Parts: sequence; C-alpha cells; structure tokens
Amino acid sequence: MGETWRLIDSGRCGAAFNMALDEAIATLVRRDCLSPVLRLYGWDRPSLSLGCFQKASEVDAGYCRSRDIPIVRRPTGGRAVLHDEELTYSFAATTGSGPFSQGLLDSYRKVAVAFHLAFQKLGVRVEAKDRREKGRVLAGSPLCFQSSSYGEILIEDKKVVGSAQKRWEDGMLQQGSVPYVFREDEIRRIFGAGQYTALKDCTVGLREALPGIGEERLRETIVSSFGEVFGIRFLQDRPSPEELSLARGLEEEKYLQDHWNFRR
Repeated sequence: MGETWRLIDSGRCGAAFNMALDEAIATLVRRDCLSPVLRLYGWDRPSLSLGCFQKASEVDAGYCRSRDIPIVRRPTGGRAVLHDEELTYSFAATTGSGPFSQGLLDSYRKVAVAFHLAFQKLGVRVEAKDRREKGRVLAGSPLCFQSSSYGEILIEDKKVVGSAQKRWEDGMLQQGSVPYVFREDEIRRIFGAGQYTALKDCTVGLREALPGIGEERLRETIVSSFGEVFGIRFLQDRPSPEELSLARGLEEEKYLQDHWNFRR
C-alpha cells in the first residue's frame, strides 16, 4: 500500500457548507492533480438536497421553510434526498489517468465495490445495481430513494446507498447517502403523499438491517474497505485553509443563493 489518499471526517455541517466544501475539494484535486479525497460527514439539521438538474417545483419549499429544513442544490445530478440520520460521503479524484479514467459507469462500479465489501464485513448481504436506468424509470419520481440505478447498493432489492456523480474532463465528484432510518411522514409532506405509498417497498434504512450499527463502526468499515479495494492507505486530514477559503466563497456566492438552489 504505497499510495496515500486523504480522509476528511468533518462531522455535522450546514447544508450549504456541505455542498460548498465538496465542490471546493474537488476543484483543488482537479486543479492541482492531488490524490483522491474521501470525505465523510453529516448534517446539522434535517436538510433537503436537490439534484443539479432537478426542478425545484418538485418539492414543497413552503413546508420546508415552515419546518426550518434548508434546501440546497447539489453539484452532482440525481434526485432529491432528505438528509437526516445518515452517513454522507463524497469522493473526489482526477480522471486523466489512473483508476477513475475509464468513464462514469466504470467509476461508479469501482466505488460500489468498496461499499459492497464494507457491507459484507458488517454481515449484510447486498448487491450493486448492474444496469443503468433511464427515461421513465428515473423521471417518474423526484425522490432519490424511490428507485435505483447503476452502481447503487441494494439490500434485497431495496436501496440502501444512493449516489450521484459529476464529471469534468479532468476530474470527478461523487456524493452519496447512507440513511440509518427514513422519516416517511416528513418525506410525504415534502414530496406529496399520493406518490409515495410504496416507499417502504423500494428503500431501507441501514438500522433496519443492522439495528445495533454505530456511526463509528460504519465509518471505520467503509474506510478500511476503500483501502483494501484500491490498495491504498488513508491519511486522516482536515480541510486545508485553501479548501476552506474556497468553500466559504462558494457557500456565500452559490449554495446560499436562490439563483442556484431554485434556478429550475
């Protein structure tokens, strides 16, 4: 294990800062050709993230405001996620050469292998979705965990890890969510009750499969599995001053602004 990647465990942060820091890390990884960065984090309150190209009208923004649920648009694609009791991850890497240079689906697959190993270590039988959904299957619901696509992790055909990826010519950013539980009543109010009667049939919180799972054990298992799959070791780190400065700028200029979060 000669190569070293950075691991940033940044705890619970605000919605806008979470997205800004992910983008800042990816920007500097790409610009300076740095080693990949795995970031693990949470949210300081229940928060809703929209996919980069998603219509903001698909969620009840008024209800979210009344419940102090921030709405933020991700830099990655996919559909909306209500972040609450969960572990969130982001992964940034260059794509000019090396393990993530073979395109979007290959990168999804490689990250999925690491998560598959992690759940295997935890004693949970999972599978990675092996085909890419499109069209009606994905467009039918604005909610990320309502259906699954390529590389996402399933327990008995129920989605337990949702992920989305942004690619540039020289780099990638993948963001994902591992919910411990689902607040189905809140989800119904945010997205509308009519469409989501079968949510329990297509998604599962990790604590349904592993009732005693602790956050620290999950983090450690994911980190060790990434190390094994990619043959690397992690350096525990914090965001650099340059990353924090860029993130604060992105937070103020982009992720706290309606022109970004509600642009569609």
